[in-house]
Amino acid sequence: MEKLPIPIIACVNGFALGGGTELAMACDFIYASETAKFGQPEITLGVIPGFGGHRDFTRLVGKAMAKELCMTGTVISAQEAKEIGLVNKVFPAATLWEETMKTAKKMASMGKVAMRAMKHCIDRGADVDLHTGCGIETELFALCAASTDKKEGMLAFLEKRNLILKASWHKLQISL
Repeated sequence: MEKLPIPIIACVNGFALGGGTELAMACDFIYASETAKFGQPEITLGVIPGFGGHRDFTRLVGKAMAKELCMTGTVISAQEAKEIGLVNKVFPAATLWEETMKTAKKMASMGKVAMRAMKHCIDRGADVDLHTGCGIETELFALCAASTDKKEGMLAFLEKRNLILKASWHKLQISL
């Protein structure tokens, strides 16, 4: 999932424990209902997360919080998950899907080349030194600058109108 070129929003309405939390963390970001619960309780069964849970937890909430949650098996609420940086937004259960779709539609209206490049840039640049990260960004900026999406975006801006984009996700190629 992390390698897909399109953005993925986890929409959690209920329990996401162990593999459920790992699946949500593999998405680009997480929206949750007020009643959602998150945790890596594997330690209570005598095992540890088996699908990258320790790495993703550490990356999203920091080393000390990841240790506390994974070493105690604590299950946390959606609000607690938001407070520690695991969840982006929390909504009432009745509006969770609608709010998630608003964001999905907004992202779908953006330039496909830029969206794919942005995801790639953040994913690849997050764990490298500044020089390498800026190199990745520069290469992807050049790719975007040469795209028809950029030409349409600039024209739409100058003409004070909405973007009209024709590219489809499956035709985009980014490889560095």
